[in-house]
Amino acid sequence: MFTILGGFLMGLANSVPGVSGGTIAFIMGFYEDLLKSLVDLVKGKKAEKIAALKLLAKVIIPCGVGLLLAVEVLVKFFDNHIYAISSLFIGFILGAFPVIIRDEAKCLKGKYYNLIFSVLGAGLVILITVLNSRITPSEGSTFELTPLTGIYLFVCGALSMGGMVLPGMSGSTLMLIFGIYMTVIESVHKFLHLDMSVLPLLIIFGFGVLAGAVGIVGLLKKCLEKFRSQTVYMILGLMAGSIYAIFQGPTTLDKPQPAMTMSTFSWIAFIIGIAVIAGLEVLKFFIDKKKKEKENKA
Repeated sequence: MFTILGGFLMGLANSVPGVSGGTIAFIMGFYEDLLKSLVDLVKGKKAEKIAALKLLAKVIIPCGVGLLLAVEVLVKFFDNHIYAISSLFIGFILGAFPVIIRDEAKCLKGKYYNLIFSVLGAGLVILITVLNSRITPSEGSTFELTPLTGIYLFVCGALSMGGMVLPGMSGSTLMLIFGIYMTVIESVHKFLHLDMSVLPLLIIFGFGVLAGAVGIVGLLKKCLEKFRSQTVYMILGLMAGSIYAIFQGPTTLDKPQPAMTMSTFSWIAFIIGIAVIAGLEVLKFFIDKKKKEKENKA
């Protein structure tokens, strides 16, 4: 249930400038399972691939529904109420901090020297956001496929995949910084209209995304296993930095709007965001309690 809801929220989150789908996965508690499934889908044994497909279906299908809903139904609402939506997601993030700190208390307590990783994480998101704000919409609109640009496209696909799953990061933001966002979007649009001339470009980018799933996602998974304290501190920093990214998010809309300020910040939406996280935690508590009762009876 939480995975399906989380997938849906990931879809909505990807429609909000500055919000990362990885942040939602981490908040909802299935982030590590998502990383494992992405790796197992490519490198796992038959049983692991089947299990990975089952979990990814619970995430990808509702994520797609959330994206379609945002694009087809909520796009005007997002444009007209971007400050309220942004405030809501900031509520999600700040409401999740005490939950994550509580759940990860064992690896965080007494290792406060790892706060340097939080600073690095926050700084990385802020730097990327600043770079993104300096990109003009026309960049990346033309792209001639050559052996050299093909390699570049492959690497960008791999790094963008990492951005899609890193809490606080945004794959589309990285694509904008790399100058390939419009190229990929326009290529997908042409392909959907049966223009096969863009197929080589999409295949190269797709293989890059696949490489990112195996390499970068696999690296994140190993970091959580072997360097959990440093990685969790880094993720908390990425999430903290994403708050700045969300404040700047309205400037990246198709019709740019001023960055959110405290005067345009919606306290009602913010409180609702915190309340939703608190409500999910209560629901999760009762679900886990019933699950343990059934296990004890069995």
